[in-house]
Amino acid sequence: MLFKRFVSVTCAGLLAGCVLGLSAAAASAKPTLNGAGSTLVAPIEAEWAAVWDTANGNLVNYSPVGSGTGESDIAKGLVDFGASDAPLSVYPTAPANLIQIPWALSATGVSYHINGLKPKGSVLRLTGSVLAQIYLGQITKWNSPKIKALNPGVKIPGTRITVFWRSDGSGDTYAFTRYLSDVSGAFLGKVGASTTVTFPVGTGEAGNQGMATALKATNGGIAYIAVSYLIANSLPAVAIKNGAGNYVVPNLSAIAAAAAGISIPSNREVTIVDPGRRKKKAYPISTFTYAFVPTDAPQGALIRSFIGYAITQGQQFGPSLDFSPLPRAVVNADESALNSIN
Repeated sequence: MLFKRFVSVTCAGLLAGCVLGLSAAAASAKPTLNGAGSTLVAPIEAEWAAVWDTANGNLVNYSPVGSGTGESDIAKGLVDFGASDAPLSVYPTAPANLIQIPWALSATGVSYHINGLKPKGSVLRLTGSVLAQIYLGQITKWNSPKIKALNPGVKIPGTRITVFWRSDGSGDTYAFTRYLSDVSGAFLGKVGASTTVTFPVGTGEAGNQGMATALKATNGGIAYIAVSYLIANSLPAVAIKNGAGNYVVPNLSAIAAAAAGISIPSNREVTIVDPGRRKKKAYPISTFTYAFVPTDAPQGALIRSFIGYAITQGQQFGPSLDFSPLPRAVVNADESALNSIN
């Protein structure tokens, strides 16, 4: 099977519940970090925070409000760290004192809800070109000849396609639209790649869980959703044709393959969307997700400790949530960046 069943209650999750159940008075006595942003990273961040909090007597409050809001909040000094699946270069007004630290590695999946569909091998196949045409409103029914040609022998109902997209500023939107812009000139020209774009068709939903809930309720729906939320909601994942011509689902090995052998630039902006032909097993919408931190952070020591834990011991929580462990080269670059935080 593509996914292991999502474990809804973990030791760390239980610890998180204990932390969240503290009285306001007790919580205020703890050294506290406040963060906001990416919903993609929220499941593993909750695991990191629970264990780190308990081990160090601290508290991390994280609001999964979307990558765009995460960048905005840290830029305004409203939180101690922001989290985004899109790099700083996407935010042209980001303050110069912010640095980005890639602290988790996962993927944006594409899922669907089609009553009566039984794809071969339990996997529906799509290409980037067909996905672009669906999100441009050019393919409107699931039994379109272009979709049927990718899935020979599969009886696909003529259900009308209902497109879902993120209404909030989203790193998943950035990864998804960057991929579609890479493979489709028409999509690049009409929509483009960013955390917030204007799709010509469909309905907006807030957050990954909002997308998953809407998809589950809508026969004919299609949505791009962070992979950990596909696991949690028992949603299927589309197999997408990669640059080598192989159809790949977003499992751990395919995510790791997309990041294998990458070089790390000085600003630690690591792009692995739509890798080339040499990466035959790579899933094409894999993505790093970043912590944004000011170099002159008021709680620099706490931030160094928390992020330092996240990028090392904290990676152990990744596989059950479909987060691949960070490559060693990324960890080394991250640790060097942490040293620049006062």
